[in-house]
Amino acid sequence: MRISVVIPSYNRKHTLDRALQSVLDQTSRVDEVILVDDGSTDGSSEMVSRRFPEVIVLKQPNLGVSAARNHGVARACCEWIALLDSDDSWLPHKIDQVRQAHALRPDFVLYH
Repeated sequence: MRISVVIPSYNRKHTLDRALQSVLDQTSRVDEVILVDDGSTDGSSEMVSRRFPEVIVLKQPNLGVSAARNHGVARACCEWIALLDSDDSWLPHKIDQVRQAHALRPDFVLYH
């Protein structure tokens, strides 16, 4: 199960470190992390590029969170997409639990 994480963001420089670190600290690593900067003016994408070089940063004009998510999903290379808001974070075993659920019920198309 290959997983891309998509994080839309608008002027969330002050919360992105925690959000991204929660993804990178997972006990089961994801395959790709995509941040979609939705027209931020606070230097968010520059900070992410500097501190988290493994994160793919996409920029777009401010079109809203749904457009940002869609942009990230369209760019994702994995068959499974995990969504995370830029002001949120995951517990360390989230992705491991998703993979376990998928192993038990591969016929499901959504795990939450």
